[in-house]
Amino acid sequence: MTRVAVIVNGQSREADAEPRLLLADFLRHELGLTGTHVGCEHGVCGACTVLVDGEPVRSCLMFAVQADGKTIETVEGLADGDKLNHLQRQMREQHGVQCGYCTAGVLMSMTALLRETPSPSEPQVREALSAHLCRCTGYQNIVNAVLAASS
Repeated sequence: MTRVAVIVNGQSREADAEPRLLLADFLRHELGLTGTHVGCEHGVCGACTVLVDGEPVRSCLMFAVQADGKTIETVEGLADGDKLNHLQRQMREQHGVQCGYCTAGVLMSMTALLRETPSPSEPQVREALSAHLCRCTGYQNIVNAVLAASS
């Protein structure tokens, strides 16, 4: 076992992890942050996307020990208590959420996009969104939500 110390959503957290434990499983099972979903476990679907030192990362492809000393942001850190952030509100208002399984990963990637490019074009949003698989929405409403959140 290896002690892993991270800052998650602004809070210092530590837990023991087997060297082969994936970051997604560490977040979910060791830290109790179940908003990060595991879909394909191959880095393809994007459901497990979190931000590590501000960059989108597939947490199903990263070992927890690799995150030691890093800052991690998960979907649980986007809202301020019960108050959704602007992107989350737009996802709701624009009907960018249906089953919700991919939503946490989409929100994290789109958060990174909006930080880097506060007013992205539709092609830029679509390019960033292409890293995610969603079988419910057809993507248009997610694109609309991100564009609405950027203005």
